[in-house]
Amino acid sequence: MRLGKVSLLLLLLTLQSCFIRPAGNKGINYSNLVFTARVIRILDGDTMEVLYQDQPVKIRLAHIDCPEKRGHQPFGTKAKQALSDLCFGQMVTVQGQKYDRYKRLIAVVINDKKQVLNQEMVKLGMAWHFKKYSSDPLYAQLEMTARKNKIGLWEEADAVAPWEWRKPRKQLLNN
Repeated sequence: MRLGKVSLLLLLLTLQSCFIRPAGNKGINYSNLVFTARVIRILDGDTMEVLYQDQPVKIRLAHIDCPEKRGHQPFGTKAKQALSDLCFGQMVTVQGQKYDRYKRLIAVVINDKKQVLNQEMVKLGMAWHFKKYSSDPLYAQLEMTARKNKIGLWEEADAVAPWEWRKPRKQLLNN
């Protein structure tokens, strides 16, 4: 009987090893890592996908929040296009910070023209400084300047911040 249990255990371990894929780069923790990768996809104004060592990595731009493309928030599509114009298809430098709850790498990204994309999106009036997660005074100043000059989404006096835009949607889903 004991031999049967041992044989069964060995059989299960052998079968399990057949179905476990090697982790490869999936196991890399990109937090606090600086790396160069090619931008392969723009999901919206503050989210992109890069290809690093043949593995796609989803990046969420740190310090900023852009209008929602989903839900058709004003300037959502323009913000996605602005980010695409700044970096799509380029090799970028990614300065990883941490992961968010959606398993996206929160990062500062620099394009081949040495522009910090996170800052450029605020300068272009395509993003808010996301004060809930960032206390960086530079982003606050960039937003104030864009507001003052009525650049991008600041052309509209009643621009709604993305975190406020998402609230009614959440409330509707919960009712």
